[in-house]
Amino acid sequence: MFYEIRTYRLKNGAIPGYLEVVGEEGIEIQKKHLGNLVGYFFSEIGPINEIVHIWAYASLDDREARRARLAADPAWQAFLPKIRDLIEVAENKIMKPAPFFRVGGGAGPVK
Repeated sequence: MFYEIRTYRLKNGAIPGYLEVVGEEGIEIQKKHLGNLVGYFFSEIGPINEIVHIWAYASLDDREARRARLAADPAWQAFLPKIRDLIEVAENKIMKPAPFFRVGGGAGPVK
């Protein structure tokens, strides 16, 4: 399993508008193609104006195929301009879980 952690730093004051438009429209388009949403967060303490969302994929090839389908979707292409100008900086990481980590939290034998 691979986890994609996407972090966006938004313009000051943009979090409520971003969350509204993503919640009303964007997240369903993403979930349709990307599948396994692990979490979607916004910062409360620490670096402000940050959005972090985490997606799980069976492999890097799975991720590539799913992201290509998302990018090709006309609904996604129409949605992107609604958030594009709210994002100042975007960062993307691909992470692998430690061998002792159980999906859903905690440590222990992986079965």
